[in-house]
Amino acid sequence: MEANLFTSMLFATVVAGTPLVIVALGLLVSEKSGVLNLGAEGMMAMGAVAAFAVTHETGSPWLGVLAGMGAGMVMAFLFGILVLSLMANQVASGLALSIFGVGLSAFVGKPFESVALAAVPPIRLPFLADIPVIGPALYNQQALVYFSWALMWAVVWFLYRSRAGLVLRAVGEAPGSAHSIGYPVIRIRYLATLFGGAMAGIGGAFLSVFYTPLWVEGMVAGRGWIALALVVFATWRPLRVIVGAYLFGGVMIAQLFVQGSGMEIDMPSQVLSSLPYWATIVVLVIISRNAATIRLNAPVSLGQPYRADT
Repeated sequence: MEANLFTSMLFATVVAGTPLVIVALGLLVSEKSGVLNLGAEGMMAMGAVAAFAVTHETGSPWLGVLAGMGAGMVMAFLFGILVLSLMANQVASGLALSIFGVGLSAFVGKPFESVALAAVPPIRLPFLADIPVIGPALYNQQALVYFSWALMWAVVWFLYRSRAGLVLRAVGEAPGSAHSIGYPVIRIRYLATLFGGAMAGIGGAFLSVFYTPLWVEGMVAGRGWIALALVVFATWRPLRVIVGAYLFGGVMIAQLFVQGSGMEIDMPSQVLSSLPYWATIVVLVIISRNAATIRLNAPVSLGQPYRADT
């Protein structure tokens, strides 16, 4: 009985952490180029509603995922125009993008609020899924869960083993120096921003098509902000992102299991529901006490505008 409970909780933790992994890795790549995009919540919301609408109309969840990715990229492109071409403040523009995306998704999604999609069956990996306890939890998952693992290793390889990743990091550290030796800083930052938007859109699509196959206003529920915090929690290191994502996913699932188990706890359900966000705040406070660790891996030009003729 205890083994089954552990398997169920591990399975749910991985599923809950998957959108955080995808979105946080996209944001990490964007921030490595020096672009601080606080609009993850809005990009996820637009990705979620676009994916749900297309899946509902076509019956194909994969077309829905592509639509969600496209919606996230459109939002990221708008952000790029503001901060990279028009030199607007990145923090203010990101906050505006988040508010705009959440509001627009609520408006666009009104016709779909009473609609549910068919559940997408998981993909079972032979032999691996037969491993006791952890096999059914890790290797009988949705395709996007496996995608998140592949994405993590792809980002690690790109940033630390490829020439393009070295150029991206150089742009984030010293855009002036990168420009002086011939690298198109603004173009590289646009591409990194679009990648971050695409991953945010896929994260939103996972929520509305795979995780809970329905559309509800506000269903992103702060996950975009948690993904932003995860990048800081991981100190801009991809391998640490997945650890942090599953940590926060585990906190989310734990409070749901506690509420659903019927355990008598002298604590309002609203307090239990807020635990993932309290955990985010506590972790950020602990990390922020060591400024040297943050400075060690944080891109030097993060959030700073750059114009090639200056």
